[in-house]
Amino acid sequence: MTEISFWTSPPDRMTRGSGCRYNITVVQPPFEVRAEDLPPHDPAAARAFAETFPTVDAVLEELEPVAACANPYLATRADLDVIQVGCWGNVTAISDPAMADNGNDTPLWYEVNRLHERFPEARIVGRVEVDCGESHTEDIIRLPGGPVFHASGWPTMDPWELTGDPRAVAAALGIGADVLQEHDLDFDADPGDVEWADFATLALGEADPWPMSSLTTSVFRVRHTESATRTMEELYFLGG
Repeated sequence: MTEISFWTSPPDRMTRGSGCRYNITVVQPPFEVRAEDLPPHDPAAARAFAETFPTVDAVLEELEPVAACANPYLATRADLDVIQVGCWGNVTAISDPAMADNGNDTPLWYEVNRLHERFPEARIVGRVEVDCGESHTEDIIRLPGGPVFHASGWPTMDPWELTGDPRAVAAALGIGADVLQEHDLDFDADPGDVEWADFATLALGEADPWPMSSLTTSVFRVRHTESATRTMEELYFLGG
């Protein structure tokens, strides 16, 4: 089974552009948790989460664990097969280059909604940025039983895809106008001028695990699904 590959590109083929962020964080109640107070990482739970994640066809190999902040650099096709998963008590997070997109699809939107079906009481935040000459971003905040906000597009370029009301999400999170102003978040501005990733980061608050050097994540080499592989091949390699 492990010899099967959906790639048409060799492992050493150089990628074009790079993905500097492609993560989803699932926070189950209680939401007022600080990342530095989270319990130790659970490798078994991380593997189970990776094996059931919709972009993953199979986990092929477990690599050495790394800190949450150690986002792998994408240089070759082989790097696209590597994902990070962290499970720390009520916080679960995954970093997977298959969630990046250039605007032709919205994989982050699909994966967050699937996770919402699995964890309806969770606060789920996704953040993706991929650089293909210019950065394309996709950010989503999904609250339990409440509003959702999703933004996808190229900064300084139209059109932008926006779903939901960021004001309603901010209100539900208790994020006041003063905090938004402090972070230069003006929802009346042109969508391409708003740092939506900063808004997503605010939604995680102190529970955000990704800047932490003290939190350990499991690292897996995986075979992505055929559809996820095809999407990555079109995104990261000129001419497919």
